[in-house]
Amino acid sequence: MNGGESEYRIARFRDRLAREDVAELGVRVEVRGEAILLTGTLPTAGRRDEILRLAGAELAGIPVRADLLVACADPPDRPEDLS
Repeated sequence: MNGGESEYRIARFRDRLAREDVAELGVRVEVRGEAILLTGTLPTAGRRDEILRLAGAELAGIPVRADLLVACADPPDRPEDLS
């Protein structure tokens, strides 16, 4: 990675995750060698897609790997059997 410029872009990406329309504090952004690793749990697949789109725009040219899980907050579709 190109030291100063990459660090600036990563910091700007972290800032955008914490503010604006995204406001997603549950995503961790780590530098791993020449790549960026995104980890965390998000409420919806749409939110995950938005984070990945934003990463692609902000971090273009830097390899991004994502391990972003979607939490299922739907109620159960049947009663729980307690025997």
